Amino acid sequence: MMHESVLLKEAIENLDLKENSIVVDCTLGYGGHSSEILKRIPNGKLYSFDQDQEAISYSRKRLEEIASNFEIIESNFVNMKEELEKRGVEKVDAILYDLGVSSPQLDQKERGFSFHQDAYLDMRMDQNASLTAHKIVNTYTIEELTRIFLEYGEEKYARSIARKIVEERDKKEINTTLELVTLIKKAVPFKYARERHPARKVFQAIRIEVNHELEVFETSLRDAICLLNPNGRIGVITFHSLEDKICKTIYRDVSLLEEGLKNMPMIPDAYVKDYEMGKTIKPSKAEIERNPRARSAKLRVLKKRR
Repeated sequence: MMHESVLLKEAIENLDLKENSIVVDCTLGYGGHSSEILKRIPNGKLYSFDQDQEAISYSRKRLEEIASNFEIIESNFVNMKEELEKRGVEKVDAILYDLGVSSPQLDQKERGFSFHQDAYLDMRMDQNASLTAHKIVNTYTIEELTRIFLEYGEEKYARSIARKIVEERDKKEINTTLELVTLIKKAVPFKYARERHPARKVFQAIRIEVNHELEVFETSLRDAICLLNPNGRIGVITFHSLEDKICKTIYRDVSLLEEGLKNMPMIPDAYVKDYEMGKTIKPSKAEIERNPRARSAKLRVLKKRR
């Protein structure tokens, strides 16, 4: 199962792991980050979250070859706080999110994530979930489709694409990814379609809607901040501007000084924030050449001071 974890070295280094660290990997996937974390915490514990049964099965075997001090929690990471409490865990030393769709998910055409391969319109991360891309494309109103294409895809031809979808589905149900791609191409100017694949933003938007990705991430990240031990760290790897904006906003809320205090020669201890935001880290040119999917990735790190 080929999948190269983006910003792997940078993410692990910035979590500042110790031998006895308690760590949460919110996005197990195919175990790239979890494997490296487990190697560094022989006396600690790793809790990894995922809902994808195929990824869980593959990663369990991979992690068992390294050590046994891990647990895979088959749940959405929005339930992290609750699931850890069930296990008697109130505080942790490091938390990692990798918000990209894994390469195997994209490459398995039956999952319906790719706009390059023909498949049933699915796009579910959790294969037990009821909402699918098929349901969205065939039942959402023009207004609802326009909203998600604008908000989650930042697609400037959102309205015309939504209108085309509704026109076509009135004649015949839209069942596959390439049927949808064909409609999108018809709904946008030729020059726009030639510049970059016109379905990219729409597929991103539908995937986010299917999996409630932004709401889930925001809720989970706010919980994660409260779970950190002093000197603990959170690392978030994002792949598009909406996720990154949520991460940056939440980090700033808990780390930036109030405006009136910034220019004071000495800031009273009571006003110093408990959290410190690190610099944004991007992939190297070498990593992007090796793995083009890393191009838009950003790693943001938050440290709890006290």
